Amino acid sequence: MTKKSAVRILLLVIVAAIGLGVTTAGCFVMTGVSARPEPGGLERGLARAVRDLAIRWHARHEMNPVPNTAEAIAAGRAHFADHCASCHGNDGSGNAAMGRGLYPRAPDMRAGATQRLDDYELFYIIENGIRLTGMPAWGTGTKEGQEDSWRIVHFIRHLPELTEDEIEEMKGLNPKPPAEVRQDIAAERFLRGEDPAPAAPEAASPVEGHAHK
Repeated sequence: MTKKSAVRILLLVIVAAIGLGVTTAGCFVMTGVSARPEPGGLERGLARAVRDLAIRWHARHEMNPVPNTAEAIAAGRAHFADHCASCHGNDGSGNAAMGRGLYPRAPDMRAGATQRLDDYELFYIIENGIRLTGMPAWGTGTKEGQEDSWRIVHFIRHLPELTEDEIEEMKGLNPKPPAEVRQDIAAERFLRGEDPAPAAPEAASPVEGHAHK
């Protein structure tokens, strides 16, 4: 490729990027910034294409170094229940209050769009998150943290075969609401003789419980 051709391609890329930015800004102005509507098919397709291209460009194309054992899946299940289920649901369906309120919605991780991703792509998403979505970066920069992420990858592969018994087990590992945590602390202090008997837990407030239908 000649220098002139390279410059021409670079200019085309810059012009395309500017055009995409202007189009995106126009969409925000016309449709607003509310997270209530679901992304359209074109937006979803473009976002996934850009995401996949970026991940394949930046991620290390490595195999999962953690053996795919029942123990690894169980550890990934426990980690998923504690860190991921609030958005993705214990079954990975995305049918959770938090996940339904995101833009874009939390995906059904049992479906092909997620299951077709390579292991290293899933690992990259878990470790680094995805900008402009609700997916946070869980990476800690440690070897132990990376191994946890690889175990979650094994569990994600297991989601289509998840059993009701496993889901029930995960419910006991889900984070507790603040009111229940406070009740547990009060009970523990009572058992140590520090406080009088704790009162029955109050109903969660609309802000704390987010009991929206």
